[in-house]
Amino acid sequence: MLRTLIVDDEQPVRQMLETVLTQYCDNVEIVGSAYSVESALEAIRKQNPDLILLDINLPDGTGFDLLDKLGAKPPIVVFITAYNDYAVKAFKFNAIDYVLKPINIDELIAAIQKASDNAEYKNLSLKLQNFFANMYNKSEDKKIVLKTFDSIHMVKVQDVIRCESDHNYTTFYFINGRKITVSKTLKEYDEMLCDYGFFRTHQSHLINMNHISSFEKNDGGYLKMTDGNMVPVSKRKREELLDLFGNI
Repeated sequence: MLRTLIVDDEQPVRQMLETVLTQYCDNVEIVGSAYSVESALEAIRKQNPDLILLDINLPDGTGFDLLDKLGAKPPIVVFITAYNDYAVKAFKFNAIDYVLKPINIDELIAAIQKASDNAEYKNLSLKLQNFFANMYNKSEDKKIVLKTFDSIHMVKVQDVIRCESDHNYTTFYFINGRKITVSKTLKEYDEMLCDYGFFRTHQSHLINMNHISSFEKNDGGYLKMTDGNMVPVSKRKREELLDLFGNI
């Protein structure tokens, strides 16, 4: 059973979450609710929950403030947020579960099930530490969490040469010749990495522009990467890429 604490400043949201969890999640025991950072801290110390459903905006701070106060070993966290795509991208960057408001019941149930089933929650403290570090680090020091069937890899974004899609799988290629394949779509990583020098050249290819060796214009266009591989550029992306070259 996941002993669960609900933290949200809106009473109707707390009530809705409690109703959904009670009706659809047999593996959840609700141990309390809170509406602020301070009331949540008190409830956590008293109840020692396994899981926190955590809002971002609270009257006396943010959900991040709460996690910071909890130290290195917080409970499992699922963010409940109305934040925009930029913030959601930040959450994804460190593999923290989230559910957007207005809350979709199926997404909430899936997040709870993931927290229950996935032993990777034991690594949450590491992910959170990385999250806070990323908030202050330079972009070249950014790290991304890649989860495979049997491992969690924390890799530097600057070490990624390119990403290649195979349906619902994405393979990362690194400067040291290593490859890591994860079961997420290229679209998700495009959204995650577009602010860090990555460019989607093709439906199946995402490249780190810092690792471009040359642009070959024949046959529509290919990028030669620093590892020697050739990456196609679609006709739709060609002009956009040339504009980017013009601004470098």
